[in-house]
Amino acid sequence: QMKMFLTRMGENSKAVITGDLTQIDLPRRSDSGLLGIQYILDGIAGIEFVKLNKSDVVRHPLVARIVGAYDRFLQDSASASGDAANETGEDLGKLPEHRSKPSSAND
Repeated sequence: QMKMFLTRMGENSKAVITGDLTQIDLPRRSDSGLLGIQYILDGIAGIEFVKLNKSDVVRHPLVARIVGAYDRFLQDSASASGDAANETGEDLGKLPEHRSKPSSAND
């Protein structure tokens, strides 16, 4: 479907595609058009990929802290397992029973 959409652009048109790689919930993650176009279209003149992070969150300040907490958890999980897929939120894996110390409110 992504290819179908992208190949329908007319003269002088622009397209902006948004998505969140951490929220892909397809049975087979590899079926995501959003994930695929990063590899297929990388380096094509006229195509840019912009990646946002928690500093780009413009909702409630708590949302930025929530995003940061998930980022830290996924990075720690990826480091512990050696699985880079965890960095994009593919699998949270086994969660710990509890946290011994709460994170700082300003994280």
